[in-house]
Formats: sequence, C-alpha cells, structure tokens
Amino acid sequence: MIRNIVKIDEDKCNGCGLCVSACHEGAIELIKGKARLIRDDYCDGLGDCLPVCPVDAITIEKREAAEYNEELVKKNMEKPVHTGGCPGSALKEFARSESNYSESDYESKLKQWPVQIKLVPVNAPYFNDADILVAADCAAYAHANFNQEFMGDKVTLIGCPKLDMTEYSEKLGEIFKANQIKSVTVVRMEVPCCGGLENAVKVALSNSDKDISLKVITISVDGHVM
Repeated sequence: MIRNIVKIDEDKCNGCGLCVSACHEGAIELIKGKARLIRDDYCDGLGDCLPVCPVDAITIEKREAAEYNEELVKKNMEKPVHTGGCPGSALKEFARSESNYSESDYESKLKQWPVQIKLVPVNAPYFNDADILVAADCAAYAHANFNQEFMGDKVTLIGCPKLDMTEYSEKLGEIFKANQIKSVTVVRMEVPCCGGLENAVKVALSNSDKDISLKVITISVDGHVM
C-alpha cells in the first residue's frame, strides 16, 4: 500500500539517538552509529521523531510500504529497549577472559542514551518515576567505582558548564516539570566550575514547583568522596 512513512538520511544522521527515544513504536534503532527504520510495519508515519532530530535528517515520504501493524508493535515494545551502542560490551569480553574478575565487575549501569544534558529529550519514557543522576562528565574518570557506586538504577545525565557554555537550568527544569521524578543526585568535582552544575540543578528544582529530594556528592581531584 502507498502511505506516509519515515525516511532517514544516514549521511546527515549524527547518531545522537534522540529519534530512537522519541519513536513510541520502536521502529527506529541505532545501527553502526546511524539511525535506521528497522521495519515499515512498525512505523505509523506520524513523525514524532522529526522534531527531536538536531540535524534535520528525518522526513516523511509517501511510498509503497507494509501496513502499520499495531499488534506487532505492542509485542516489539515489550522487549527490552536498547537505544544506542552496547555500553560495556568490550569490558564484558575482557572480563570473560580474566579469571580473577567476574563479569559483573565490568557491567555498565547506563540505562539510556543519549546521556548529555543538552542532547537528552525532555519527554523520554525513562524519566517517568525515575531517580536521576546529574554528574560532571569528568567525575566518572576521577572516581574509579563511579558506575557501581553512583549510577545504579538511576537515569544518568552528564555535562560540563564550562565546556558547553550553556545554561542547564532551563533544560533540567523542563525535564523536572514534564515528568514524575523521584529524586535527583548531583555528583560534581571539587573544582569551582562544577558549582555551576550544582547551581543549575538547584535552580531547575526551584522553578519546577515540585518537591523532589536532592543529594549533592563532591569528588576530590584525586578521586575520593569528600
């Protein structure tokens, strides 16, 4: 049948994964760093993915395509969601070859993709009833056990106000307002510029008019929790 369906220009696609989260039918996946429509019958052609694409790589075209199948979509959405590459896969392989370590020692706790504050969609389903970790992007390099100690079951967002030169409070405030957030944990470095990250979260929480608990953890430059 001839109908409207998503078309993705892989040459333009930057692999951010925002369209994967925006598609409520699971019709788009990241494959080898590029967004791809995996099945015509998963795509309803409504284009929820279009407005989130930062590089305008997605359009709607009218062409011969299989009819949208709601039942197949429901079954597909019951499967675990994987929105990006395979975080920690190389470490898993390494763990299997090292008899002194268990695989769990190398298991990534990352629950979603993307993780950058400026790239993450505001209305992603993983924000509902979530505990959020807002972390300085260098904190994971400073603290050796960052994944296991801080990430856990949290949705992880990272950023650096000095490098990004952007105001995070507005974006975070939108996330806090639009979703049912249980708690927010900030993991920052002891350096002064990281105060901007902590302050942005506090401003966003204040502007959200919601009672969301906040915990701030500071990491020293030598990797210890202060």
